[in-house]
Amino acid sequence: MDSPETVSVDCDLIVVGAGPAGLFATYYAGFRGLRVALVDSLPELGGQVTAMYPEKAILDVAGFPSVKGRELVTGLVDQARTAAPIELLGRTATELEADDTGVRLTLDDGTLVRGAAMVITAGIGKFSPRPLPAGGEWLGRGLEFFVPSFEPYVDRDVLVVGGGDSAFDWALHLEPIARSVTLVHRRDAFRAHAGTVAQAQASSIEIITRAQVQALRGDDHVAEVELAVEGDGGPAVVVRPVQAVVAALGFIADLGPLQRWGLETNKRHLVVDSAMRTNLPRVFAAGDITDYAGKVRLIAVGFGEAATAVNNAAVAIDPDAHLFPGHSSEGAQP
Repeated sequence: MDSPETVSVDCDLIVVGAGPAGLFATYYAGFRGLRVALVDSLPELGGQVTAMYPEKAILDVAGFPSVKGRELVTGLVDQARTAAPIELLGRTATELEADDTGVRLTLDDGTLVRGAAMVITAGIGKFSPRPLPAGGEWLGRGLEFFVPSFEPYVDRDVLVVGGGDSAFDWALHLEPIARSVTLVHRRDAFRAHAGTVAQAQASSIEIITRAQVQALRGDDHVAEVELAVEGDGGPAVVVRPVQAVVAALGFIADLGPLQRWGLETNKRHLVVDSAMRTNLPRVFAAGDITDYAGKVRLIAVGFGEAATAVNNAAVAIDPDAHLFPGHSSEGAQP
């Protein structure tokens, strides 16, 4: 029984994770006439896109040859809010009880959310950037892990550290506005898409491989970087003037409390079936957090999984409901 102090929220469907998949799931639940509570540990909607790359051009969403992360999220938020969801942001889900009658989700501020079903769209869970060993106290003083705005990089000498897609994407986005862009990677081989690498190699970006950042120097702000560059005769020290460093070294993902809920996982992902069902009753999942044979982690895939999860959740809530409610274009939204 709930204590008198417990703040409780009742809804039909709980959506945990307010990234692209969660926002589309919220809209689709509204289309099906379900009352939604949307939960996210971040203080604003948009998930990783908002937190990590709002200015990045996204090229693999159907219907948009190129769309900035911020613009995509704006459209998704407007769409999701047609469902008039209860938005519970800046709160972490800590405890879950699920059975054949419904789910009870406890948040870290004590709020109890009761729903007839739940869809988990928590992306990679909580994430933190991998640190730059030589970065030390320079974070916020010229060193950043993400690029939420391009303005601070205008007419700056920028150093990007990393060899993955994020590193090359940031370098290419910054190249037209910065005075110079140098990309440093510790190996000759890159994890980034071959086409992106070729584009960078054909640009004015200087790419230095077999190199590591040894030190950042300056007064109140980064002014230069010291690199150790491997050569045939051994490592050589190279010093470059830079006023901005982007350490795109990836991030550490943590499912956090989800790992204690009894959900079946495959490494750091939730195992689902073709209906997006997890092993817990009335608990579904969609987006990057899911895993199954042939899984492809794209925003576009997450949208389809979100619709599948919501439609199957609707049937779990009301067995008389149709799995497919028809197309949204066939009539007015409920």
